Amino acid sequence: MKKLIGIFIMLLSVSVMAGNGEGKMDLGDKAALTHIKMLDVSGEKISLGEAQKDNGLVVIFSCNTCPFVKQWEDRYPEIKKWADKNDVGMIVLNSNYQNRDGVDSYEAMQKHAETKGYNFHYVVDEESQIANAFGGQTTPHVFLFDSNMELAYKGAIDDSYKSADEVKQAYLKDAIVSLASNEKIAVNETKPTGCSIKRKVQ
Repeated sequence: MKKLIGIFIMLLSVSVMAGNGEGKMDLGDKAALTHIKMLDVSGEKISLGEAQKDNGLVVIFSCNTCPFVKQWEDRYPEIKKWADKNDVGMIVLNSNYQNRDGVDSYEAMQKHAETKGYNFHYVVDEESQIANAFGGQTTPHVFLFDSNMELAYKGAIDDSYKSADEVKQAYLKDAIVSLASNEKIAVNETKPTGCSIKRKVQ
């Protein structure tokens, strides 16, 4: 019974409507607000532009408690390895403005990152600025940019949030490899699945 209730709550939290984001980025669009410094769990500040590497940047909208993030986040370090191997930067943003005094506070982010062994930038998207500019919809929601910071892929990490063992299409990893190899990305847009971003509406 508890399992069924958990599934029901998870389904209620799913949000994939584009209307959740104020902005909207199409493939080929330039990343916005790349100069804005965001507070990392390390205590330092970093911008998207600074997180970028020679072949581009992976941006993942995430949080501390979403059930979908909890299913997927064990794969984050593996994504970081793939990104590093292909000279692509990686940064994870918490845009849950409405939860900033609770489960997504800066202190909670620091504790979560330490507990989960995050080895990448995990930053506060103050007032959901980046999420609103990009049209980020869910946690998680991925945006992959090329060396010119033009959008090359957006959507889900892969085709199975339930288990890494059940993944048949590793959308993000495949896109990173193709991007670094100057090859066409076979699947450049997928439907994001996750909890709605608890954003600040402008």
